[in-house]
This record gives sequence, structure tokens and C-alpha cells, in this order.
Amino acid sequence: MLSSKSLRLNFLIKLTASMVVLLIFFSLILSTYINYGVETSLRSSLIKQANYLFAKYPNLEEAIQKQDPLLRQTLKINAKIVSLPGGSYKPRHFRQIRKGNRTYLEGYFPYRFQQQLYLVLSRDITLQKRLQNQVFQAIIFMNILAMGLIILYAFFLSKMLLSPIRYFSQKLEKMNENILEPLDLEKIPLEFRPLGQSINKLITRIKSFLLYKKELFVGTAHELKTPLAVIKTRSQVTLMKRSKSQESLEQTIRENVSTVDDMNRIISAILEFGRAEGAQFEPPVTLDLMEFLHKKAEEYALLAEASGKTLRYRLTPKQLKGRFQPLLLTQILQNLVQNALRFTPEGGTVRFFSYLKENHLVIKIRDEGPGIDESVDLFAPFKRSQDSPGAGLGLFLVKSAADALGAEVRLQNRRDGRGTVATLILPLENLDS
Repeated sequence: MLSSKSLRLNFLIKLTASMVVLLIFFSLILSTYINYGVETSLRSSLIKQANYLFAKYPNLEEAIQKQDPLLRQTLKINAKIVSLPGGSYKPRHFRQIRKGNRTYLEGYFPYRFQQQLYLVLSRDITLQKRLQNQVFQAIIFMNILAMGLIILYAFFLSKMLLSPIRYFSQKLEKMNENILEPLDLEKIPLEFRPLGQSINKLITRIKSFLLYKKELFVGTAHELKTPLAVIKTRSQVTLMKRSKSQESLEQTIRENVSTVDDMNRIISAILEFGRAEGAQFEPPVTLDLMEFLHKKAEEYALLAEASGKTLRYRLTPKQLKGRFQPLLLTQILQNLVQNALRFTPEGGTVRFFSYLKENHLVIKIRDEGPGIDESVDLFAPFKRSQDSPGAGLGLFLVKSAADALGAEVRLQNRRDGRGTVATLILPLENLDS
């Protein structure tokens, strides 16, 4: 879960905490293992010595009294026979006791069960305890040292991991509408390259958008300047005529009104583009895309029939549920189908079909028109074919809507030279499982 805290601080805290817990855990295991090993070794030594005494001396009481100095000197143990209160008999067991500043390990070994007698062997383990304490202190010291190294390592590691983010930040901070250079992916670690690729795609889309916007402004100025110049020139010529008959004045006014109507069509197209851009902010809705396309195809078939043409459609797959923006899809399909119907001669056929290709839905609209000039960028504003009566913003709108969907749109001539194929490649990233 994302937090408002610093990512680097979060990383430092979590890495340090996890490493410290792991370090303490293994230190406890190591300390326990050392203590267990030492105590097991001491107990085994006492057991061997008890077995030796049981095997060598049938009468232990007498042997211990006679051999006590020898046992202290050679085996480094104190031996004695003791009896425990009745009913407190236990099997072999051990205990540690302290006398002053010395520590002893006592082992109790059953000797005579009927008389409740035990052979007690005692050994001074003060030296072993000191060694254990020294080992424990060394472990604590190593833990403290290791914690410092871990924090230092985590600090430099976090700095290294955040360096790609700093690279992104510095590059993006230097960018403006005049300087939009893609990121150098070779300078980015492999794990961050998908992010770098996404940013580069966004930069490319922004560059394309700004370029088309610039062309739109320049084109608008040009498209409006020309008819205004015509109106001015026509009016000046009329004023310069010596004989200004009523008929010539009316003719000039009619021609000027016609030119103004053309300008209004251009302005209406620009306003329509502005309204269409607002559709890009439409929230995605859950729908069956194939059901949506079938409904549109039926509507376009009626439109084709009304203009004396035929629209045939074949849409696959049968079902494709997910989250889409239907208004943007409608804008794209409507412009492409209307263009196809406009340039297809009466009695001709427009074909509308779709199919899945990898993780994309490919939609194609094929007409029987005269084809296009593929050397011209028809998606630029005010670019249109010679026979087109429109303002040249329809395909510009299609391109803008496709970019908003993350889709790709293409226009190509048919291989048989009998028309044009419009292709929309729609990514399927928000499908319902």
C-alpha cells in the first residue's frame, strides 16, 4: 500500500527492521546452539566418569573415601554418595549451582534404589561459563556492528535504487513544449525500462498532439484568411466599378454570403472538434464491445441503404466484455464509415469486419472508392482529398480519439486498387476475466 511517507525512508526502515530481526533470530539460534553444545559436552563427560566409577569400584563409598584426592587431581571432579528424602527419587539428572564466584555442574546418578542413594559428581565449570559469556558478548558486539553496516548498506542501496527515478525527474523537469526528447533507455536499469518506454510513448503522443495543434491553428488561420481575402477583393472590385448596377451589387453580396457560409462550415468543424475532444474525459464504462459494434453496424447499414449503397459486416469474436469509452469509439467509427460511404459509388459495397489479433481487436472498414494519396498525412488538420467536401478535420478527430484510447489507426489503399482500407487496432487491456 502506498504511503505519504518518503519511499526511501520506508525502504530504509523496512529493510533495516527485517535485517535486524533476522540477525537477532540467527544470533539467538547460534547462542542457544553454543550453550547447548557446551552443556551437553559437560554432561556427557560426567556420565562417562560415573560409568567408569560404577564399573571399576563395586563399593563406591569406600573407593570414594580412599580415592577422593586422586579423583580431584586426575578427573577434576568431586565425588560423594548422598541420599535423598523418601519419595523424591529421580532418574539421572543435572543442576548448576553457584558457590561464591564459582559455578559447578552436579550430576546425580542412581546408585542404590532401595536405599535412595545417589552418586553425585561435581565439576567446576567456571571457566566454561566465562567462555560462554565472552562468546555471548562477542555476538552482541557483532550484532551492533552488523546493524550499523546494515543501515549504511540500506542507505546506499536505497540511493542506488532511486537513481532511475531521479533520472526520470531531471529529464522531465527540463522538458517543455519546445524540447520533448525521448528518454535514453540504455541509461535505465532493465526493471525500469517498461516505465521508460511508457514515458517515451507519452512524450511521442504529446509531440504529435502539439504538432497537430500547431497545424490546426495555422490551418485555421489559412482557411479563414483565404475567403476573407476573396470577400475583400470582390468588394473592392465592385466599389471600383464605375457603373454599379443593382444586379452586380446583388451578385457580389450573394457571392460574399456563399463565402461566409464556407467560413461558417470551417468554424463549425473546429467547434465540433472542440466538443469531440471533451469526450476524451468520458469515464470508461463496462460493456460488451461486440454487442456495441453490432448495434453500430446495423445503424451504418441503414445509413448506407439510404444513400443507395450496401454495408456488409462480419464481427468476431461473439463476446468481448470490458471497460471502454463508447463515445470515443463512436466518433472514430462514425467518421471512418461516413468517409467510406461518401467515396463509394452508388450501388457499391462497404465492408465492416473485426477479429482478434494477440491482445488487440482489429477493426477494418473497406470501401470501393478511388483510393488515397498515401504520401499525404490525411490525419493532419485541414488535409483532405480533392473530392472531399468537408473541412478536413474528420480524420484529425479520428486520430485524436484513437490516441486517447491508446489505439492505432491507419489508412491504406486496397491491394487490388479498388478502394481504401481504414484499420483501427484497439488494445484490450481492461477486459473482464
